[in-house]
Amino acid sequence: MKLDIKDKPREFGVGAYTLRDYGRVHFQDGEMITLVSPSGRECDVTAKEWGFYLAPSLNARLRAQGFKVALVRNNKGKLFLNAVDIDKIELFFSYLREQNSEVICWLDDEKIDIISGEEVD
Repeated sequence: MKLDIKDKPREFGVGAYTLRDYGRVHFQDGEMITLVSPSGRECDVTAKEWGFYLAPSLNARLRAQGFKVALVRNNKGKLFLNAVDIDKIELFFSYLREQNSEVICWLDDEKIDIISGEEVD
């Protein structure tokens, strides 16, 4: 793993928000890094020869860490994958309203068919 960390982050706007880019992590196959939220919840990213695991199991380990996982679509049709702190669901929905976005489905819900979005028994 190679880390390219910036002394001063690059700042740029995305909509009404300012993001700060602190650098890059260059992975080799099988390397992992754990992202930790301000509340201490964890989400892993793991490199594989075919790409990345962007999170641990959605309906087990990530849920146990206190996250729900949403597939979100914005008003331009772009899709996003969001890991939402379960204690901040209302804040998440406020953000979606500001962004004119919607939850297509919760990917950690075992009762939802991912393809159709319909509830299954």
